[in-house]
Amino acid sequence: MSQNDTPLFTGLVQHAKKNPIQFHIPGHKKGAGIDPEFRNFIGDNALSIDLINIGPLDDLHAPKGMIKEAQELAAEAFGADYTFFSVQGTSGAIMTMVMAVCGPGDKIIVPRNVHKSVMSAIVFSGATPIFIHPEIDKNLGISHGITTDSVERALEQHPDAKGVLVINPTYFGISADLKRIVEIAHSYSVPVLVDEAHGVHIHFHEDLPLSAMQAGADMAATSVHKLGGSMTQSSVLNVRDGLVSPQRVQSILSMMTTTSTSYLLLASLDVARKRLATEGKELIENTIHLANYTRDKINEIPKIYCIGKEILGSKATVDYDPTKLIIPVYGLGITGYDVENWLRENHQIEVELSDLYNILCIITPGDTKVEVDLLINALKELSVEFGSNVQENDEKERIFLPDIPVLALTPRDAFYSETEVVSIEESAGRIIAEFIMVYPPGIPIFIPGEIITEENLAYIKKNLEVGLPVQGPEDPTLSKIRVIKEHRAIR
Repeated sequence: MSQNDTPLFTGLVQHAKKNPIQFHIPGHKKGAGIDPEFRNFIGDNALSIDLINIGPLDDLHAPKGMIKEAQELAAEAFGADYTFFSVQGTSGAIMTMVMAVCGPGDKIIVPRNVHKSVMSAIVFSGATPIFIHPEIDKNLGISHGITTDSVERALEQHPDAKGVLVINPTYFGISADLKRIVEIAHSYSVPVLVDEAHGVHIHFHEDLPLSAMQAGADMAATSVHKLGGSMTQSSVLNVRDGLVSPQRVQSILSMMTTTSTSYLLLASLDVARKRLATEGKELIENTIHLANYTRDKINEIPKIYCIGKEILGSKATVDYDPTKLIIPVYGLGITGYDVENWLRENHQIEVELSDLYNILCIITPGDTKVEVDLLINALKELSVEFGSNVQENDEKERIFLPDIPVLALTPRDAFYSETEVVSIEESAGRIIAEFIMVYPPGIPIFIPGEIITEENLAYIKKNLEVGLPVQGPEDPTLSKIRVIKEHRAIR
């Protein structure tokens, strides 16, 4: 087989062309039983391959045919020994990574700015997180990666850790020295697990950061749907044989995966892999050029700029992905969330992320000069509307990023402890029993087991005041928080 083949997609199309009589689910029966308006919009072709794991179509839980072939081609494309398809998104793949190496009481070394799926897996597995503080960029109010020094110190203190988890690249496209981190961890015979949610494309162009497999990592959960051209919710889990068991990975992934796997998602992974493997370098080359053009034009706009190579230089910022456009907007005297809404309401432009200080836009092979010129012109208009009212000031004083809370209990113990609900005003000093995060990016402000601080409460309040999507607590108004119940001495 060659990388031009698509065994899964081709097999599904051939099956659909036979037009078999279906006495199996899904109940819409090739679209005949679905809402007509929806059918007309989606199209008969898509509905004809919305199928289930019948004999001719293989089974994601025990692949032996076309899915096995598609996964083997993906492993070859990504430089892995094994690749597993995920229809549970990268979150499912991340949880599988953690649970494949950790059990109750096992230690895992993780950056504190991990995605909520990592912390969910830690709760499920009963593992104990050993947190590494990521490097903080006080100019942008964002977290970068972890350094080789911090990984070395963590392993010296916890050589019995079952894994080291690394974010590479971060949501904002920044990479640390992943290859050296892998070397350090492997010197302790500890596997490296990589959250590669925002880096499917980096494997296919030499001007981008090293991919997890290129750096020698043991597992990588990689979002093909984010930047690789597959459908939303489809991802891959790449595995290198040696320190982890691919058989256990398959078993855990199966436990985490629906038995009604979507063949539309699986087929989209198959064709996305083909395009990345056969055309990826050229497509990404054009994307990099388009992103750099956009960056240069944005940097001509007063009061707005787009981050480039100047962000590099520290031990946590060794390389970056230029297709991620980090655009600080605090020079306009407004928040990133204000800019997100302004772009939506005035220009029908949607951004990837906004926070208190920045917006993030991503450029992919799906973009052209037409779209980026619309963004550039919109930002010029934004600068004129808001920039003239802003006086020169010390912008660094505007950045507010609180310290990481202290972990008092393991996340699992806190999550399953006896709890009570208190008002947010009375919660400082208590141990939280639920997650609080801003999504995107989905990095928790609090995780179960951490001590609530006034500073972090103020940060939550500030995000709420500007309208950012603070999520996690049972109380959607965030007026109350679930905390560990305090047992007072009996008098």
